[in-house]
Amino acid sequence: MKMKLAQRILLGYYKTKLKTIAVLSPRKAAEAAYQIFCTPYTGRPKQKAPPVFHKAEKLSFEMDGDIIRGFRWKAAHPNEKSILIVHGFGSYSYKFEKYISSLKKEGFTVLAFDAPGHGISEGKKINAATYRNALLRIEELFGPINAIMGHSLGGLAAALMFETLSGQENRKLVLVAPATETDSAISHFFSVLPVDTRVKQAFEQLICELSGKPISYFSVSRVVKNMDAPVLWVHDKNDTICSFEDVKPLLGLNLPHVRYIITEQLGHSGVYKDNNVCKEIVQFLSNANS
Repeated sequence: MKMKLAQRILLGYYKTKLKTIAVLSPRKAAEAAYQIFCTPYTGRPKQKAPPVFHKAEKLSFEMDGDIIRGFRWKAAHPNEKSILIVHGFGSYSYKFEKYISSLKKEGFTVLAFDAPGHGISEGKKINAATYRNALLRIEELFGPINAIMGHSLGGLAAALMFETLSGQENRKLVLVAPATETDSAISHFFSVLPVDTRVKQAFEQLICELSGKPISYFSVSRVVKNMDAPVLWVHDKNDTICSFEDVKPLLGLNLPHVRYIITEQLGHSGVYKDNNVCKEIVQFLSNANS
């Protein structure tokens, strides 16, 4: 992915900043790196609200002092089931217009919220645990939610949220290019912002301290292997953000409740924009036997 000049300049600034801090304290450098790791590089809408959003019911709630905003659409002929669409890091709900329209036609009530620090929601930081907590709050206030569709970081947050829900056998989970393993995301982050080994170790220790969980906990693979609900997992072999390599170990397990759709040449974002993928997801969610 070719970076814009502004992005290259910012990246150079971060590299210099972390290197300078690391000389004095690996821990302080790790804390600075964590702030960068949790800060969306974009995520504010660059497009006007698609027409379907003008017809939505506006929803909101407060979380940690920030207002989280979202939308709800009710079908003309409701099937009494609701679906929550969860976008990824640096994204926002507007990008999932085609899913909203298609799911409404099938009778679903559709919910979509912009994550903290994204879209029209307030906040500046995001991580998997924060995102999961926001989704749980949505379930509490606007649920019950019968199915969740999550892309990228939203896929990880949706999986972490899903495993806490009761009645999983009556719900469905759609994972689209999910951030499968957090340790891979960390490795990718530090491949872009190289730091001393001591800083990496301090960074991982910091995450464990803040979350109270080992990094291995933040794993879509872990969740999926320990659940029975129907899962549709869509991933592209050429995904350079959330690597397909992390998915391969799961393919050989032949988990009976998981169906995979493996695409090629669509990439990380193109996979959810693909019309055929959209049709497959809507069909999966609509099929009472899947």
